[in-house]
Amino acid sequence: MRKRTLSLSNSDSYFLFGARGTGKSTLIHSEITVDEGRVLWIDLLKSQEEQRYFDKPDLLSAQIDKEREDLNWVVIDEVQKVPKLLDVVHHEIEKTRRVGGSLRFALSGSSARKLKRSGANLLAGRAIVHHLFPFTHQELGEDFNLDQAVHSGTLPCILYHQDPRTQQAALEAYVETYLKEEIVAEQLVRNVQPFRKFLNLCAKENGNIVNFHRIAEDLRIDGKTVKTYYDILEDTLLGFYLPAYDKSLRKQQLKSPKFYLFDCGVKRTLDPNLPESGPLSAQEFGLAFEHFILCEFFRIRSYQKRKMFFYHFNTGGSEIDLVIEAPRMQTTFIEIKATEKVAEFHIKALKRLRSAFPNYRYVCISQDPIARIEDGVEITPWQNAFKSIFSIP
Repeated sequence: MRKRTLSLSNSDSYFLFGARGTGKSTLIHSEITVDEGRVLWIDLLKSQEEQRYFDKPDLLSAQIDKEREDLNWVVIDEVQKVPKLLDVVHHEIEKTRRVGGSLRFALSGSSARKLKRSGANLLAGRAIVHHLFPFTHQELGEDFNLDQAVHSGTLPCILYHQDPRTQQAALEAYVETYLKEEIVAEQLVRNVQPFRKFLNLCAKENGNIVNFHRIAEDLRIDGKTVKTYYDILEDTLLGFYLPAYDKSLRKQQLKSPKFYLFDCGVKRTLDPNLPESGPLSAQEFGLAFEHFILCEFFRIRSYQKRKMFFYHFNTGGSEIDLVIEAPRMQTTFIEIKATEKVAEFHIKALKRLRSAFPNYRYVCISQDPIARIEDGVEITPWQNAFKSIFSIP
């Protein structure tokens, strides 16, 4: 198994949330070894298991009581399918604390949305929350291929296939499975047809400032429903907002965010304007490269548990791809360019902002292999940027 950046707790119970196909079960299997004692594994993706615990959630307590002396871990896969099990888990965690036991719970799921909507017990700090994403470039190591990452993405369930045509078929099946299993089966939306059209439109608008009203008009639904659709993608970890930056918090909240899907391959598969196979145009590759870099920033921040805030910035005359704010860190403006040779015009927006924000850090991330500073702007190869900003050895 490929080593993941995310390390799960060996001493505490935890939630592990992530989209389908990111490798949650595989990671838990690798982290909970046989020498840690007996493990009770409950897979709610199996319909019989789901029905059994849905009908009688207290069955879990009976199983634990029977094997409590030897049982160290209880793993529940896709726990959102039977939210009532979390009341039992809560009870068992408290019981374990009272008797000084070592029983821990590993709870995986594709989303906390259904749990929240059903009023489920989210254990109120009794379990650490982790998120798992598609592979980062660091996790893939020498096997990482940038062209493949921007074209087919880095979902483990997709990279398992070697042939590009098979990967494309797997991506199409992935999208269809998500619609059927996550949206319909989990009843996150009542009418799947408008949501299906929304996904295609969302992919087309990936990386643009979100205009809820215009999208609602295109889909012939109300703006509130469009906002709900975007929130579903965020809650199921299939996308993320990039809010607008302003030094005034009030003004910042009034500005519209951008939205990005969580994987380049999923975006390309959903976007009717992009080719299913073959190379991307220079403009398409540039947008995909920006998308990939932003996904990497969000993944690494989550894995490092960093208190770091990401924004986009648009002054009307200058648009900056990424602004980073963090405690004890210089606010950083970042431009993302796919070019292999950064020229003067690539960094003119950053240079123009230096007079207005003289104490900020300015970085241009690209495929240019020569790291240098020009007029106060750091030009850095994209691989080095993550090491610099996240202090990765």
